[in-house]
Amino acid sequence: MQYTLDVAGAIELGREVLLHEAQAVSKLVDTLDEGHFARAVDLLLNCRGRVVVSGVGKSGHIGRKIAATLASTGTPAFFVHAAEAAHGDLGMITAEDVVIGISYSGSTAELLTIVPVIKREGASLITITGNPESPLSKNADVNLNVHVDFEACPLNLAPTSSTTATLAMGDALAVACMHAKGFTKEDFARSHPGGALGRRLLTHVSDVMRTGNSVPSVQMGVTVLQAVREITKKHIGMTAIVNENQHVTGIFTEGDLRRLIEERGDIRNIKIEEVMTKTPSTIAPEAMAAAAAKLLDEKLINQLLVVDAEGRLVGALHIHDLMTAKVI
Repeated sequence: MQYTLDVAGAIELGREVLLHEAQAVSKLVDTLDEGHFARAVDLLLNCRGRVVVSGVGKSGHIGRKIAATLASTGTPAFFVHAAEAAHGDLGMITAEDVVIGISYSGSTAELLTIVPVIKREGASLITITGNPESPLSKNADVNLNVHVDFEACPLNLAPTSSTTATLAMGDALAVACMHAKGFTKEDFARSHPGGALGRRLLTHVSDVMRTGNSVPSVQMGVTVLQAVREITKKHIGMTAIVNENQHVTGIFTEGDLRRLIEERGDIRNIKIEEVMTKTPSTIAPEAMAAAAAKLLDEKLINQLLVVDAEGRLVGALHIHDLMTAKVI
């Protein structure tokens, strides 16, 4: 079947949906109090086991995201489908756990079936419902009310505003716990090592720098031509110049070579110490790779020499190394 799009109508309806859902979330602000929200956060903070999130249908989808958000912000959590829980997965729940049961109606049969077992086990139960008088709410240690006046769906049927409100409440719980635990950017990065933030906060220069025979270096006293051979051999566009103790005394780059040829023409008898940059930019191996990227950007250069606390050459870093490691 072919449909004809009413562009103006689609845009207007889209705006109405966003407005309805924003209003639904906004109304939750006044529902947060010590007797409910603060109590729920306290239960989560003092959970000695795991937080188990459960639901079915759309509430189940929202529950999976809430569990993932909790887990990634310092509150160990996982999702259990309520129907599967009744067929064996209840064995995952212990007395030291806190269960978050999600059902907008508060009457979902699958959740109500497992509530008695949860209570007998001794686990705490937080519910997120749209009806504080529902059977599920009344059996909870704490109920968080996410009631909405109407769904954003024009038929007032499809879970839209209600699921958005539930998701927002889950985020509020996770962030409140995160703040109370003093969760940091570094903590977040450790649980997201494959993400961009994780790479920026966890990757050190020593993890990505070139070492050993891959590091271009020549001794003081060599000619420019000898330095050029080292640059060509190591494929990094520069070479370090070091003394007999491996202390860095300078750097010579391909750009320096081009400028030197333009100025002098014949470079065969020129000693490297006459034309090298005597104060090269360096970085320590224990520095963050993100700091190296910032230094390269500030100095408008492509390479860095990596030196230890005594100024000895221990590695070399090219901007491409940072790009390969996806630090930038």
